[in-house]
Amino acid sequence: MKKKKLDSKEIGLEVGLLIGRFFLKSDDLHYGYWGPDVPVDLLHCAEAQKAYSEMLLKQIPENIKSILDVGSGSGNTAKKLIDRGHLVECVSPSSFLNEEIEKKLGSSVTIYKTLFEKLETDKTYDMILFSESFQYVPIIKSLEKCYQLLNPNGYILICDFFQKDPSHFTELRGGHSFPKFQDAIQSSKFKEISNIDVTEQTAPTIQILDDFLTQFGGPLKSLTNSYLKNRYPMFSKLLKWKYRKRIKKLNRIYFSGQLTAQEYLEQKTYRFMLYQKL
Repeated sequence: MKKKKLDSKEIGLEVGLLIGRFFLKSDDLHYGYWGPDVPVDLLHCAEAQKAYSEMLLKQIPENIKSILDVGSGSGNTAKKLIDRGHLVECVSPSSFLNEEIEKKLGSSVTIYKTLFEKLETDKTYDMILFSESFQYVPIIKSLEKCYQLLNPNGYILICDFFQKDPSHFTELRGGHSFPKFQDAIQSSKFKEISNIDVTEQTAPTIQILDDFLTQFGGPLKSLTNSYLKNRYPMFSKLLKWKYRKRIKKLNRIYFSGQLTAQEYLEQKTYRFMLYQKL
């Protein structure tokens, strides 16, 4: 039997959840929304994430009953929606995160354990939600899938970041091309209801990550390298040689000093966008 290949994106989400629980006492996996009165530091990250959730909930039209939550994380947003009286179903390919959703919500929610574009169901919904999950799905296929799964006059709510100029190389990976997305949505059978730019309010999240890597990640990496080199020199050499490409990539992305809020502001655009089916 062929061994399943580990997905780096899935592992990243799992690690993010574990770090958030330990340092922030939070199960949220999304960015924070930093208002003018919220100090930009790790201790206030959970407060900013709560403000993000409140901002997201405000975008949901009053007549919405059934919601399909695509890429549901650990189920925190789904729980908030259920507490508000919405009927929620989740789509997630992550076995680890699906277990977290089941622990949190039990039988109160149906989980489709698959990729959104491969979802098969006869059900339709009033709204399909992408909270930092649209970056993982194919644009055109997903818009077509949304049209198929939505009730008449149903909505898509996309809360995610995009690349302003995908031709410009940056270590801040992730996110679809915003021009490409705009072309696709304008050619689709959806009309724009609202489009809110929250790039400046979400950028401090990257600053927190940069501070974390500088003050904690970097020193921990150095200590680990020193320990392995002193105690297990041959193993350390073998490890560095075998994973030299991966180590070089991780150092370039996370420890080169390029993962900054300023770079994020220049290269990304974070949007809360609501579209209605025509």
